[in-house]
Amino acid sequence: MKKDRNLQRDSLDFRGGKIPALFRAILIPTLIAMFFNMALTVIDGVFVGQGVGAAGIAAVNIVVPMYMITTGIAMMFSVGASVIASIRLSENNVKGANIIMTQAFIAGTLCVGMLCLLMTLFTRPIVEAMGATPHIIDDSMAYMLWMQPGILLLGVQYVGMMLIRLDGSPRYAMWIQVVSAVLNIFLDWLLVFPFGMGVSGAAIATSFSCVVGGCMALLYFLKFSNTLHFYRLKTTLTSLLLSLRNTGYMAKIGFATLLTELAMSIMILTGNLCFKKLLGDDGVAAFAIACYLFPLVFSIGNAVAQSAQPIMSFNYGAHLAERVRNTLRIALVTAGLFGAAITVALALFSGPVSALFLSTDEPAYLLAKEGLPVFGICAVFFSLNVTFIGYYQNIERPGISTLYTVLRGIVLLVPAFILLPGFMGTHGLWFAIPLAEIITCAIIIAHYKIAGNRFITKQLPGNQES
Repeated sequence: MKKDRNLQRDSLDFRGGKIPALFRAILIPTLIAMFFNMALTVIDGVFVGQGVGAAGIAAVNIVVPMYMITTGIAMMFSVGASVIASIRLSENNVKGANIIMTQAFIAGTLCVGMLCLLMTLFTRPIVEAMGATPHIIDDSMAYMLWMQPGILLLGVQYVGMMLIRLDGSPRYAMWIQVVSAVLNIFLDWLLVFPFGMGVSGAAIATSFSCVVGGCMALLYFLKFSNTLHFYRLKTTLTSLLLSLRNTGYMAKIGFATLLTELAMSIMILTGNLCFKKLLGDDGVAAFAIACYLFPLVFSIGNAVAQSAQPIMSFNYGAHLAERVRNTLRIALVTAGLFGAAITVALALFSGPVSALFLSTDEPAYLLAKEGLPVFGICAVFFSLNVTFIGYYQNIERPGISTLYTVLRGIVLLVPAFILLPGFMGTHGLWFAIPLAEIITCAIIIAHYKIAGNRFITKQLPGNQES
């Protein structure tokens, strides 16, 4: 007889378990996975910087916004699907959760696939529009083209990992990222140094590791899943319309996550242009180090938000408001401590960190060494902002989460990049991101103090299965 498996297989009793224990059970493997992902990001930059030089880092930084957009699309569907599926499971509607999961995989793959097609067909116009100079345009195009084979499976990987955690297997989700990151690091070294393939080698390494991670996520739901399984969707017109409605609701819930990635893309694009205007290609290379480190800040804040998500959404669906509030408090304290640690580390070790990426003889090194401590101020405030934004997503308040994301990532950030250098010189370029995060954090906290608790009331279900 097939063994009965349930949501509590890994002692993840979202309804009755102790909140701190539940949060730790998800956070620890998620943090380990994020650590490997962060190590991959940094080491990739180190290999490109040491193996190709400042021009290589600048070329990769030109392409990174497009990579973030594809990641954001995948995360939008992963967060939206995980929130809705958590609520369905709290209602004992396993079929509805399975349908949501299946629709998320299909919609995410189709959207990412269309973006990949555009990047393949219009590579040169895209990198030129993103600011590639004649000096780095060939490397930028090569990096973008070699990334395409793996990006499609990257979408599958991100959708899969969120739902795998909900299914009660955060450790498997951890191993997806660990295996992908270790493989990517090894291939980075192999292709950039012994094979001398430059930025193309770095792109191939990333692409191949994405394929492996995506296949691991698919394998889980085909062979090892607990509660969540792929569901054969109907193809009648009514079912297709219901699927479209469900997909739209997922996108609405997760839209703030996509906007976070888009905001990082806007941050990089705007920063590249402003640094280039004031400091030339050396300025772009220096800012690229901050862009390599920003995923460190994002990953830790995102790890906290992702770990709180299934607990919050399940208990929100089960009308257990106090458990939602307790989870938020624990998540905010954790995010604040991690963010503060990053701020202090960048203030104390900006020189050694910059030297990892660039030779100390390069002008870009000195620019990065002076600027990183200022940039690092953003870490604690960004971590708190991401946690609050995730909270509003988890309780089906996408409008609020979207508003705060637009505020911190576009409305405040772009004017800060443009205006602050006029008052603070080059330090204004580095302080633009922290200022946007500080103002947003103050607004979020003030709003939560005034009206936050009244939102923890479950709305009528917006979507049903097809």
